[in-house]
Amino acid sequence: MKRFYILTFLTLSISSFNAQKSDNSLKQAFQNKFYIGTAMNLEQINGKDKKSVDIIKKQFSSIVAENCMKSMYLQPQEGKFFFDDADQFVGFGEKNNMFIIGHTLIWHSQVPNWFFIDKDGKNVSSEVLKQRMKNHITTVVSRYKGRVKGWDVVNEAIMEDGSYRKSKFYEILGEEFIPLAFRYAQEADPNAELYYNDYNEWHPGKVKTVIQLMKDLKSKGIRIDGIGMQAHVGLDTPSIDEYEKAMVAYTESGVKVNITELEISALPSPWGTSANVSDKVAYDEKMNPYKKGLPKDVQAQWENRYQDFFKLFLKHQDKIRRVTLWGVTDNQSWKNDFPIKGRTDYPLLFDRQFKVKPIVEKLIKLTETK
Repeated sequence: MKRFYILTFLTLSISSFNAQKSDNSLKQAFQNKFYIGTAMNLEQINGKDKKSVDIIKKQFSSIVAENCMKSMYLQPQEGKFFFDDADQFVGFGEKNNMFIIGHTLIWHSQVPNWFFIDKDGKNVSSEVLKQRMKNHITTVVSRYKGRVKGWDVVNEAIMEDGSYRKSKFYEILGEEFIPLAFRYAQEADPNAELYYNDYNEWHPGKVKTVIQLMKDLKSKGIRIDGIGMQAHVGLDTPSIDEYEKAMVAYTESGVKVNITELEISALPSPWGTSANVSDKVAYDEKMNPYKKGLPKDVQAQWENRYQDFFKLFLKHQDKIRRVTLWGVTDNQSWKNDFPIKGRTDYPLLFDRQFKVKPIVEKLIKLTETK
C-alpha cells in the first residue's frame, strides 16, 4: 500500500512538473519584473488570426494597438469618429486581464489632412488647431477612461540632434503643442499613465531635449509618467552601454521607462553602406541576404543580442514599467519591408509558422537569476 502511495505521489509530481513546463510563458516568467507585451494588428484584434491570438493570450500581459488608435483611423473626418476596431482591441485586453496601452494621440504621421487646414486648404490658426487637438484627445481618452491604462500622448517629436521635428503641429503651435497634448490627456483621464514615445531614443542630443521637455512639463504642473523607448534596434547599433546610459538618464529625471516597440533586425542596414543604389538588383540582394532563414552564426548573434538587452532590462527592472514587442511573428513584422520592400527579416520571438523560437526559453531562464 505504501508503495502505491509513493508511486502515485511521484506520478502526480512528474505530471505537475510537466504541466508547469508546458505552461511556461513570458507572461508568467516576467510577472514580478515588468509587463511583457506585444502590438496587435487588425486581424488579431478582430479574431481572424487565431494562431497569433492564442500566442498573445498565453505569452503576453500587455497589449498596444499597432494602428487602429491612430488619429487617421479614429477620426478620418472632423467630428466623425470610428471606434469599432479600438473598442474591440480594448475589449480583448479587458477580457484577458491585460495592461492596455493607447497608441498614439498626437503624431505627425498617420494623421488626417483636415487636422491642419481650413476650407481653403491653408494652415488653420493656432487657436483652431488647439481646439481640434483638445477635441480629439478628450473624446478618445474619455471614451476609454479607466480602461486604457497608459497613453503614448506624443510620438516622435524630437530629432536625433535634439531639435524639434518640423511637423505641422510644430509649424502652427511651436513647442507648445506637446504640453498642450499632455494637459488635455491628463484632464480627460487623471489616472491614466502618460508617456512621450520616440525612436533612436538613445542618441545623446535627443536624450538631452527629452529630459528638458520633462522638466518643462513638470514645472507647469503637467504630469508625465514615462518615456517610451521604441527599441527598433539591429545587431550592432546601439551598443548596450549607449542604451543603458540613455535609460538611466531618463529615469534619473523621475519617470519610468517603457520599452515600447522592441524588435531586433538581423539584416544589414542600408544606411552607411557603400553599395551603389542605382544598381538596384545587386543592392537589393545585398540588403536581403537571408531569404531562407538565418545562418547559424547569425542566429547565435541575434539570440545573444536579445539576451543582452533583456539582461539590461532585468538589471534595471525597478525602473521599467513594461517591455513590448512590436508584433508577434516574423511574417507580420514591418521590418520585412523597411526600408526596402520585400526583405525577409527575422526580428521577433515567434517564427513564420507561429512556433516559439528557442530564444523565448532563454529569455525565460534569465528571470530565474535576476
